[in-house]
Amino acid sequence: MPYILLHGLGQSASSWARTTDALQIPADDVLCPELSDWLHSHEPRYNSLYQAFTAYCSGLSQPLDLCGLSLGGILALQYAIESPSRVHSLVLIGAQSSMPRRLLRLQNAIFRFLPARAFASTGFGKKEFLGLCSSLMDLDFSPGLRNVACPVLVLCGENDRANKSAAQQLHAQLPQSELMLIPRAGHEVNVDAPDALAQALRSFWAV
Repeated sequence: MPYILLHGLGQSASSWARTTDALQIPADDVLCPELSDWLHSHEPRYNSLYQAFTAYCSGLSQPLDLCGLSLGGILALQYAIESPSRVHSLVLIGAQSSMPRRLLRLQNAIFRFLPARAFASTGFGKKEFLGLCSSLMDLDFSPGLRNVACPVLVLCGENDRANKSAAQQLHAQLPQSELMLIPRAGHEVNVDAPDALAQALRSFWAV
């Protein structure tokens, strides 16, 4: 079964590099897609990204082990809700089932003042990045959490104040879940604590 690692908005596939090195899983079994590649020639909206993700998954042997951080976690969660028989396990890092609108509005206001070059490392242009961010505001997958049928590991950086309470809520709402806080890590756990993250994943996946 393939292990799919989905990066967050503002990251790239390479953000997983140190984590995958520490995982000690055969490279062919670990897939780290570049999310921006899925939006070429498509409207920069979350729904477009999700449809591209479902098409990507349909071309892989299933069931899948999904791991997503932030935006990647939202994609993985929706897929587990809508296609429970296709998901073997789910890891959610700094993810929320219902989007924090106030925080997103604040972030978008800040992003609008940043120069275009600040978005180069994300794989998106500034316009596309802002469009994708705006399309996240109305997402709410809370009613569908009961459909998740696989074991779930809910992870959050110990210093990720914006998402810690959401992680606890997800854990409470997902009956087959376990919760873990990664010490000395912020929101980008795969960057801040790749070795600790890899250890948590290896234990959860029993590899």
